[in-house]
Amino acid sequence: MNKDSKIYVAGHRGLVGSAIVRNLESKGYTNIIKRTHKELDLTNQEAVRKFFEEERPEYVFLAAAKVGGIHANNTYPADFIYENLMIQNNVIKAAHDFKVKKLLFLGSTCIYPKMAPQPIKEEYLLSGYLEPTNEAYAIAKIAGLKMCQFFKRQYGDNFISCMPTNLYGPNDNFDLNNSHVMPALIRKFHEAKVNNLPYVEVWGTGKPLREFLYVDDMADACVFLMENYDGEEHVNIGTGQEVSIRELAEMIKEVVGFEGELVFNTEKPDGTPRKLTDVTKLHSLGWRHKVELGEGIEKTYKWFVENYK
Repeated sequence: MNKDSKIYVAGHRGLVGSAIVRNLESKGYTNIIKRTHKELDLTNQEAVRKFFEEERPEYVFLAAAKVGGIHANNTYPADFIYENLMIQNNVIKAAHDFKVKKLLFLGSTCIYPKMAPQPIKEEYLLSGYLEPTNEAYAIAKIAGLKMCQFFKRQYGDNFISCMPTNLYGPNDNFDLNNSHVMPALIRKFHEAKVNNLPYVEVWGTGKPLREFLYVDDMADACVFLMENYDGEEHVNIGTGQEVSIRELAEMIKEVVGFEGELVFNTEKPDGTPRKLTDVTKLHSLGWRHKVELGEGIEKTYKWFVENYK
C-alpha cells in the first residue's frame, strides 16, 4: 500500500474498524474511505456493488460484522449467521468483481473446535465440533475465511484472512446484555463502585482460560499483514498468553477501585474451557504484541469513564 492508496475500512465505527483507522492514520495513510451503516448497508448486495463501482477502493479491510458475547450469540443465532454471511459475501464478491488489489478478512478464534488442542494452531480449523453457544457466528466466519481462500485459488485474488483472539479497548460494546466478558466486567465494576454495591456477579465458575489482545495491537498486526503477507492460509493474531476469568475479574476490580466482593454465578454458562492461540506463525512473520493486559485494562477503563454515557 502507498500512503495515498484508496483504502476502504468496512465497519470503521466498531471496536476493530476504528482501531484500524487509527493505525492507518498514525502511519500516514491519507485516503481512507468510510461509510456508516446508515450510508451503506453491507447486507444489501446492490448497494455494496454500487459503492464499489463508484469508489473503486484499492485495498479493503473487512472488519464489519455482527458481534456479541455468549448471551447474544445464543439468543440470536439466525441473525448472527444471516447478517455476517451477507456482509462477507457482498463485500468479497464486489472486491473480486471490481478488482481490489488486496483484501483482509477479519474473523475470530471462535472458529476453532471447542475442544481443540491448546495452544490452537491454524491447521486445527474444522478438526472438531464448534462451541454451541457461538456456532452461528463461527460458521459464518469460517465461510468468509474459506471464501477468501477459494477466490485466491480460483481467480488469483489477493484475499487474506486473520483470526484475532478476544479483543478489548476503545469503542468496545459495554452493553451488559450483549457484550463480551471484558467490557461487561468493566461496566459492572464501575457501576458497582459508583453505586456502592456490596458485590459484583461474574457469570460462570471463573475457571475458563482466555487470551486478550488490546485492539490497537490487533490493528497494528492487521496493517502489518496487509503490507507483508500474501499467503492462502489464515493467520492467528494474539499474545500467546492466557488468564482465568477469575484472575481477569480481580485485575479489573483493582483497576476500577471496587472494594466489594466477587460472586460467581455457576448457573450461567462458562463457554469454551480454554482458548489460547498459537501465534508462532505471526511471530515468524515479524510481529509481536506490545500492550500487556494490565496496561490495556487501564487504557480501556480510562476510555470508558471519559466516553461512555
